[in-house]
Amino acid sequence: MKRLEHARKLALILGLELIEDTYDHASWLSHTAGLEDEPEQGARCMRCFQFSLSKTADRAGILKIPSFATTLTVSRYKPSEKIFEAGSAFPGFLPMDFKKRGGYARSIELSRLYGLYRQSYCGCEFSLRDRKRQGKP
Repeated sequence: MKRLEHARKLALILGLELIEDTYDHASWLSHTAGLEDEPEQGARCMRCFQFSLSKTADRAGILKIPSFATTLTVSRYKPSEKIFEAGSAFPGFLPMDFKKRGGYARSIELSRLYGLYRQSYCGCEFSLRDRKRQGKP
C-alpha cells in the first residue's frame, strides 16, 4: 500500500494518469503457491513476474496499448534477464532495463528529490519474512 501511495504521489507530481489494478492478494498467493520458501530471485520471483506482467498485458490489450515495459527492472533486487524471460510470453512486451545507463542511481536521486518511499526488499511478504529472519531491516 505504501508503494501505491507513492506511485500516486509521483503521478501527481509528473502530471501522469496512473492506471491502477485491483489488488488481488489471493490470486497472487495461488499463483505462487508451493514456492513460499524459495529464495529471492528464485522460482517464486519468476511466477510473480509472470503474474504481474500478465495483468499488465491484459490491461494493455483492453486499452489498446500496443506495447508496454515494466519498472521492475530498475530494482537491484530483480534480475532483468528473468523479467525479460517472463515478459517474452506477452505480445507487445518491451525488454527495457531501467537499471542501465545510470538508471538505478537516477531512481534514487528522484526518490530523494520527490520524497518517495524506497523499500529494501523485493516487495513480497515472503521476501520480507526472510529479511526479518536474517535480522535485516
